[in-house]
Amino acid sequence: MRTAAKWDTAEFLVSDEDVVAYLNAALEDGDQALVAAALGNIARARGMTQLAKETGITRDGLYKALSPDGNPSFNTVQRVVKALGLKLDVAVPV
Repeated sequence: MRTAAKWDTAEFLVSDEDVVAYLNAALEDGDQALVAAALGNIARARGMTQLAKETGITRDGLYKALSPDGNPSFNTVQRVVKALGLKLDVAVPV
């Protein structure tokens, strides 16, 4: 009997364009848990250990905060986004 392979989004976040499109889609949805999980997937794709060093947040703390059940502070989100080389912009919807 064959089992289905577990889907790991982080494996498919290869380019900066992939990351930006993925995070923007999560932000557009507006679900805070989805945004946290998306940041967690991006962090795993880029390297959680290095991100922990760059943000000054422990690796375990990042995993917890950036899980679907996590509730990261805005400060944590800002630090993670900056360490990933990204920025958040605000725009008027068209």
